[in-house]
Amino acid sequence: MQVIGLCRFSYPAIGGFQVDHPTLEERIAYLYSPARMEERFATFETITLPPLRAQTDPDFTFLVVIGDSLPDHYRQRLDALLADVPQAIIAAYPPKRHRKIMQDAINEVRAFDGEHCLQFRMDDDDAVGVRYVERLREVARDIKGLAAKNKYVAIDFNQGFVAQASARGIEAMPTKLPYTTAGLGLMFKPKIVQSVMNFAHVKVAQNMPTVTITNEDMVLRGHNEFNDSRQKGNVKPVPLELLDAEGEAHLRDVFNIDADHVRRVFSAL
Repeated sequence: MQVIGLCRFSYPAIGGFQVDHPTLEERIAYLYSPARMEERFATFETITLPPLRAQTDPDFTFLVVIGDSLPDHYRQRLDALLADVPQAIIAAYPPKRHRKIMQDAINEVRAFDGEHCLQFRMDDDDAVGVRYVERLREVARDIKGLAAKNKYVAIDFNQGFVAQASARGIEAMPTKLPYTTAGLGLMFKPKIVQSVMNFAHVKVAQNMPTVTITNEDMVLRGHNEFNDSRQKGNVKPVPLELLDAEGEAHLRDVFNIDADHVRRVFSAL
């Protein structure tokens, strides 16, 4: 079964944001503002990419969708960060309707080989455990009977952390919140052209059967001032605590995330 992970790297979609901007030009200016981009590159380098490099099952596609308006110097930095991630494909598109262009981007790299397709989505400050692809395939094999009777099935790895990276290291709190990206995978029948981006992650249980896998840390949800969901100003604070040496060691083991690397990169911002 093909596994595809999608990451939107500051793509200026039409729609798809919880906080709207009056014009497309204002959205692009916000997304590409220097302070935001520096923080995005820092989280992408220290949080998102390390566990993908260390996947115990390396047979997956990591699709990074960017805008064709991304400035050249940022594109070059992105190319450099992904140079040692053979699974990575960068796809540049002009601004289009969010769900449709993401579906098209995924289907461009999808094999349509007669097998079910497994898909997950993540932001550029999220992470999955180093066993994520391996476990996603294992669970998909376990539920093939259920998948054969439904167009799509959700596989939800709900356990992990909400975390914020900074020059101090990593602040985090445990979570078992259901249907959290990036721990949520969707399993599609061979001829279904819909994608993981056609479904709001908090509403998947209203659209398909779901299977929840817990008791294994598999998802890290990024938390920072540039989160789209935090721009409204009415979001409750998350009680994060700075990880001690034991907590940092656990993140290295499970996510291949190095707190010293985090401190070095964020201290330079």
